[in-house]
Amino acid sequence: MAKLYFRYGAMGSSKSANALMVWYNYRERGQEALLVKRQVDQRDGDRVVTSRMGLSYPCIYFHELTDGAAKKHACIIVDEAQFLTREEVRYLVHLVDDLDVPVICYGLRADFKGELFPGSAELLVMADKIEEVKTICWCGRKATFNARFDEEGNVLKEGAQVVLGSNDKYIGLCRRHWMEGNLGPDFRRRLKERAAEDAAGAASEGGPDAPDAGRMGGGA
Repeated sequence: MAKLYFRYGAMGSSKSANALMVWYNYRERGQEALLVKRQVDQRDGDRVVTSRMGLSYPCIYFHELTDGAAKKHACIIVDEAQFLTREEVRYLVHLVDDLDVPVICYGLRADFKGELFPGSAELLVMADKIEEVKTICWCGRKATFNARFDEEGNVLKEGAQVVLGSNDKYIGLCRRHWMEGNLGPDFRRRLKERAAEDAAGAASEGGPDAPDAGRMGGGA
């Protein structure tokens, strides 16, 4: 019998990498899984799921998912499931209960304020099985919260719930350090080093004959 799975984790817990590995495991066994995400997430390009490790594979957008497409696959794998609406989660329930197609969702549980995303809240209610994808805080404890920070390394406590970003805007923390807004003793130094490396890489890609290389790198 098919089940609906919700596998959640803090930022940096390799959720997308796990999703891609599950997809690969199905293919290795001669079965086809379908990767899906909402169109709102285009950080890594159009119709692609990409992990921080560099793994990537094409996907479809959620609004393109149909009963017919689902029935042709052994499993549906949804990345960034926190962005789903209540109605979209209920559609996944339909795929599981009525079409007997397993669905595995990967996503964040809560936002940078510690508040549930609508999609995650619905999945916590409706999923047959809930599993945590674990990672650690800078102190070594399990990271269960997500902190948003600005370009200077200051923790942000206000703002829109959805601001797309990766380790350039978010970091997973344990509850204690999330409550304190403590990103670690060396965080600002590492943030500056990373920014310098990114700027150098952008300039190198632009080449010596590209007059706007610096401006383009700053806008990336």
